[in-house]
Amino acid sequence: MLVDSHCHLDKLNYEDLHADVGAVVENAKQRGVDYLLSVGVTLKSFPKMMELIRPFDNVFASCGVHPLDIEEGFDYDILKALASDDRVVAIGETGLDYHYQPELAEKQKDAFRQHVRLAVELNKPLIIHTRMAREDTLQILREENAQEVGGVLHCFTESYEMAETAIELGFYISISGIVTFNKASELKDVVRRLPLEKLLVETDSPYLAPVPFRGKENQPAYVREVAEYIGLLKGVSFEEVARVTTENFFRLFKPSA
Repeated sequence: MLVDSHCHLDKLNYEDLHADVGAVVENAKQRGVDYLLSVGVTLKSFPKMMELIRPFDNVFASCGVHPLDIEEGFDYDILKALASDDRVVAIGETGLDYHYQPELAEKQKDAFRQHVRLAVELNKPLIIHTRMAREDTLQILREENAQEVGGVLHCFTESYEMAETAIELGFYISISGIVTFNKASELKDVVRRLPLEKLLVETDSPYLAPVPFRGKENQPAYVREVAEYIGLLKGVSFEEVARVTTENFFRLFKPSA
């Protein structure tokens, strides 16, 4: 059994896939991916996402505003109302991204702090996006007491030192299909060094399809390739990676399954 701990089901191009959400979920199940976490990125799109996934008991939700979507609108009260749904098991995707929008750093930091405060208030873990913002990300997590709820640094591409610090704060590290890319040598080394008990696996679909699907639209079924590759890097079986990362997911998010 596997869990895709981070996908965007409302962003998949179902016309290209010749499928609907049900078919995508079933395709994942046929490859041993029994549970999915569909991640929200804007307040405006969240109701549509919930409508898409509501028929599927094995698909959970998170609610947040992605740092690159802050200008589309952020409202704490609306976020709280949406995130209070029992189906929502996490707050996010939130965080900081200075690679694409460094000019919005202050606005991103303010929204990030509010996400963390809401997570602590609702006692739900965080899903963190961080890019070129290592120090600020960790500082805000510390200052806003994120260790009270923990969470995950998703689609991790940062340093081993950052991963270590995040783990000390009660966070897990989620690995995407990037780990299968030829040029991802630093990430491969990080995965080798981190304990399996602190890892999750994800697709971040429809983005970042792993080898051998690179260049195609990603989908939750392909998280199997991520888990298999982690097994190769760490010298353990695919079954062991699947078992431990699934246990990690349920320990962190505590969904009703």
